[in-house]
Amino acid sequence: MKHLKHLLLILAVIFSFASVQAAETQPNVILIVADDLGYGDLGCYGQTKIKTPHLDRMAQEGMRFTQCYSGSTVCAPSRATLMTGKHTGHATIRGNRKPEIPLRADEKSMAEVFKDAGYTTALFGKWGVGANDNSGAPNRKGFDEFLGYLTQREAHDYYPASIYRNFDVYPLAQNAEGKKGTYTHDLFMEESLKWLRTNAQKPFFLYLPVTIPHTNNEAAPHGQEVPSDAPYSQEDWPQQEKNFAAMITRMDNGIGQIMVLLKELKIDENTLIVFTSDNGPHNEGGHKSDFFDSNGALRGIKRDLYEGGIRVPGLMRWPGKIKAGTTSEQIWANWDLLPTFCELIDEPIPN
Repeated sequence: MKHLKHLLLILAVIFSFASVQAAETQPNVILIVADDLGYGDLGCYGQTKIKTPHLDRMAQEGMRFTQCYSGSTVCAPSRATLMTGKHTGHATIRGNRKPEIPLRADEKSMAEVFKDAGYTTALFGKWGVGANDNSGAPNRKGFDEFLGYLTQREAHDYYPASIYRNFDVYPLAQNAEGKKGTYTHDLFMEESLKWLRTNAQKPFFLYLPVTIPHTNNEAAPHGQEVPSDAPYSQEDWPQQEKNFAAMITRMDNGIGQIMVLLKELKIDENTLIVFTSDNGPHNEGGHKSDFFDSNGALRGIKRDLYEGGIRVPGLMRWPGKIKAGTTSEQIWANWDLLPTFCELIDEPIPN
C-alpha cells in the first residue's frame, strides 16, 4: 500500500534522531489512554497543583506533542478511531449510544495488526467498543488477555462487584459493608506489571485504557472515586477536587512503576510507550474543570468540538530512538496511531 504522507511525517518527527530501520528484535509497544484527562492536567503541560512527576519525566526522557488530538469529544467514538485507524466520518461508532454500538467483525483493530505480526497482546481497563455477545468483544478483536470493563457505563464505578476476564464474569472482593472493596484501577496496574513480567521475552502490545480521572457519575454522595485523597488531604479544596487530583497522581505513580519495571527487565530500550487521553476534561460528579485549569488555555471541555474538548496530552518515550526532552508541534490524532504502528512493525496498513 502506498504510504500516507501524514504518517511518514509523524514517523519522521518521532524518529528524527534515530534510524527507522527494522531492529533485530521487534519493538514492544505500550499504549496508555487516560479517561477525560485534559490538556492542562499534567505538570509537563503547565499544571501547577496536581503532582505528575513520572509523566513529567516521561516527557523529559521522550517527546511531548503540543497538537495531539483525540478521535472525538466523547469516549466511544474516540476509542473506535483509536482501535480502527478510521476517523469519525468512516468509523462505525460515531457517538455514545445506548445500547452501545460494537466494532464490526470486518473492522481490523490495532490489536489484530499486532497479532498478525506475531505479538502477544493484552488489554487491562476500559474497552467501550464492544461486548462479549457481539462482534466487538476484546478477545474477538485481537487481544489474548482482557481484564476490565466492557461498556462505558460499567466503567463509571471504581468499586464494582465484578468485571470481566476474557469472556467470563470476574468477581471482585468486597468489604464487610459491601462497598469500597477492590479499586479497579489498582487491579489493572497490578495485572499490567504481572503480565509484563510474564511476557518480557517476546514482542508484546499492551493496551492500558485506565478509567482515571473519569468521575463516578453514579456515586452518591461523592467520594467513591479513589481510596485516598492523599497527597492532597490537607489542601483547602473541595473534596471532589482533592479526589480528582489524587486520581491523577495515583495514575502517574502506576505509570512510574511500569517505567521502572521496563528497566529492571532490561527491555526499556526496546519498548515504545505512548500516553494520551480519550477526550478533554469533564464538568461532572462535582468536579469543575476550571478549578485546576484542566483545559489549559484552550476553550471548551469534553463534548465540545473546540480545542479544549479534543486537544489532549500526547507523550512518546523510547530510549535511544526518540531524543530526550523534545517537543513537537506535529498535528496528529487517534486514528494516526494504528497506521503508524503498522509502519513501525512492518505490517500492511488495513484498507
